[in-house]
Amino acid sequence: MKVKELILYTTNIEKQRSFYRDTLEFSLLADSPGKISFQAGSSVLSFVEASTSKPYHFAFNIPPFSENKALTWLKERVTLLPFEGEEIIDFSSWNARALYFYDADRNIVEFIARRNLNVDRIADFQSTCVLHISEVGIATTEIESIYFILNKQKELPVFDGSFAKFCAAGDEEGLFILVNKDEKKWFPTGDDIAVTDLQVVGDYNFEYKNGIILISDKE
Repeated sequence: MKVKELILYTTNIEKQRSFYRDTLEFSLLADSPGKISFQAGSSVLSFVEASTSKPYHFAFNIPPFSENKALTWLKERVTLLPFEGEEIIDFSSWNARALYFYDADRNIVEFIARRNLNVDRIADFQSTCVLHISEVGIATTEIESIYFILNKQKELPVFDGSFAKFCAAGDEEGLFILVNKDEKKWFPTGDDIAVTDLQVVGDYNFEYKNGIILISDKE
C-alpha cells in the first residue's frame, strides 16, 4: 500500500517548517501561506495551519538494516524516545527495528527498518535515505467500522492485530495503524491518543474529519 501524500494539521507551522527543513533536512517542496510540504522519499508530508491540533503518530520506512546508522544520524538532531531503555526497538514479529522521536508538535515520528523490504543496504544514513511514509495512525473507538469503510474503497489486508484495540491494516509498504483511543496509549511514550483530522492521498484517498472517514476520488 502506497501513501503518496499525508496531510496533517498544525498550530506551529513555523516550528514545523524549521524542524523538517533544518533539523531533519527534508527537502521543502512547497511553502505557501498556511501550508508546507516536504519530500519524504517517494511520499509527500504536508502540514496545514489550523487553530487547533492534537498529536499524531506516523512512520517512515528506511532501508533494511539501516537502524544503527539512522540512530547515529538522529542523535545529532533529536532526542530519541526509548522503550525499556532501548533506543532501537525490536519488532521481531514484524521483522523490523524502529526508532522514535517527537517533532515540533510532539507528534510521535518513527523511522522503521523492515528486513523484508527488497531495498539495497546503504553505506551512510542521510535524509534522502527515507523511503516513504509507511504508517498513518488513525485514532477511533470504532476500529471495525473504519476498517470496512477503507476496505470497501479497495481491499485492505489485516497485517497485525484485531478490531478490539489495535489493527495494523495494509502491508510493509504502508499501514494504517487503527487504534482504539480508549483502550490504548501511543507507543513507546504512553501518551494519550486523541482523534485527529488528517488526509491521505495514494492507494486509498480519504479525509478523516471528526472521527469520520470521508472518501475522496483524488489521486
